[in-house]
Amino acid sequence: MSRNRVMSNHLKEEIAKELGFYDVVERDGWGGITSRNAGNMVKRAVEMAQTGLMNGQNHYKK
Repeated sequence: MSRNRVMSNHLKEEIAKELGFYDVVERDGWGGITSRNAGNMVKRAVEMAQTGLMNGQNHYKK
């Protein structure tokens, strides 16, 4: 069974830069980040999605 991507690579990179650990991603790949950083990425993505929904900017396909 394959997984669908929830976040684009561009969005993940943008969030990693914002949260300050993109250097780890560049050096070690996504497997090099801590579980805390991964959780913070998800939290930030959810915040971004909620803000977009509140502002009427729903770009998600059903």
